[in-house]
Amino acid sequence: MHIATVVIFGLVSLGVFVAAARLVGRRAADGARVFVWVWLAASIVNGAVGVLYAGIPPVNEMAAFVPIFGIPAAAAWYVWRRLRSPADAAPQ
Repeated sequence: MHIATVVIFGLVSLGVFVAAARLVGRRAADGARVFVWVWLAASIVNGAVGVLYAGIPPVNEMAAFVPIFGIPAAAAWYVWRRLRSPADAAPQ
């Protein structure tokens, strides 16, 4: 249940980052790009708290890290791909 709750929180946070980027005059894709780094840090802290304070074995936390980080990060990647500017997509 904890994993589902954290994933849902991550998806809601992605929406907040995208909306905040639009409110400050940036592209929605910029908000998604920044979100990934913040979510990576939050996911690592979540795992560390589980191991250090809740006594969860590290291997269990590593397995839980995959959906906790992966699902919101994949959604952010999708948002970034759909909402980036055409200039960003041009090969260099």
